[in-house]
Amino acid sequence: MELAVAGGATIEVSDQVFGRDFSEPLVHQVVTAYLAGARSGTKAQKNRAAVSGGGRKPWRQKGTGNARAGTIRSPIWRSGGVTFAAQPRDFTQKVNRKQFRSALKSILSELVRQDRLTIVESLAIDEPRTRMAVDLLADLGVQRGLIVDAEPDGHFYLASRNLPGVYVLAADRLDPVSLVGAEKVVLTRSAVEKIQEWLA
Repeated sequence: MELAVAGGATIEVSDQVFGRDFSEPLVHQVVTAYLAGARSGTKAQKNRAAVSGGGRKPWRQKGTGNARAGTIRSPIWRSGGVTFAAQPRDFTQKVNRKQFRSALKSILSELVRQDRLTIVESLAIDEPRTRMAVDLLADLGVQRGLIVDAEPDGHFYLASRNLPGVYVLAADRLDPVSLVGAEKVVLTRSAVEKIQEWLA
């Protein structure tokens, strides 16, 4: 299939990457797994075994009039351990490489159908000035979105850091969450070639 390039030219792209059916269950699974993998899982609380102190029985079992107690670190005591204490855990969900790549293809194809994908020859500017980046994106009709290049231009990357809602990625760092959440996706010709080589 052919896609239009900003400026009037066209580019031949693979139907397998930019023209396949959208699989919502697959995309949902991969996006969920990707977000889960980003969780640190370092939440931790101390149970009664981890709290310091409480090594001896605070008073004898009978005869004091108090309720029987075996340790001052019981969960019902002040400064005691937490009953169901949170422990560090791994939230990683397994996703096969084939599933991950299929999800990216599905998302890219849906972006084409929704007219949210723009292809350009290049995104290079002469100086790292924000105004130049704004003007370049304005010519493309893009105010916010994801910019993907095979090797992002250093000047454009520096100039776009101040722009709210504009994110620049290298083609080999592409991820499903960034694609799904982007209002518009701009790919350079070299990025398209690299993505097709990667996902083919």
